[in-house]
Amino acid sequence: MACELTRGRKEPCKDVVGGIKAVYFLDYGDVTIAYDTTDTDVIDDLGTVTAYKYELKGNSSFEQAITSSRENGTTFFDQTLNITLKKLTKEDNKELKLMSYGRPHIVVHDYNGNAFLMGAEHGAEVTGGTIVTGAAMGDLSGYTLTLSAQEQQPANFLEGATEASPFAGLSGSVTVTEGTNS
Repeated sequence: MACELTRGRKEPCKDVVGGIKAVYFLDYGDVTIAYDTTDTDVIDDLGTVTAYKYELKGNSSFEQAITSSRENGTTFFDQTLNITLKKLTKEDNKELKLMSYGRPHIVVHDYNGNAFLMGAEHGAEVTGGTIVTGAAMGDLSGYTLTLSAQEQQPANFLEGATEASPFAGLSGSVTVTEGTNS
């Protein structure tokens, strides 16, 4: 296996922002991933699939930690998604229970127009969170969730994602199911 580097990197302009715009949950096993023929780090098709959109604003993040062992000759990527969902509803309780039982694939769409597929091979697991009413008038009444995945590669970018649509450049058919405000 060739492990030689292929390029350098200059200091980029300060023209990006942090934060997650939305996450899209896709049932595990429904996704058929096809990679770009010239860049296998980019996904250009997820197949025919339904994505359940959760809009986010504020206290949510996506991190990937690299774990590499010289002694064992292994490298993997711990993917962690922390999301905060405001307002408690019986409908959300039901969906979050199903999400906790399953291991969905997750598309993370950031404010820079990037989209990444978390848990591409093994899916993501709900590993923690809270259902909280808050104590004071200004406290969160809602949900916090931590989802984790371990993959052999970092989360792949989706081909042609834009700020308006994370699925804009894919060749497959992604049906987005948006929520309602209840």
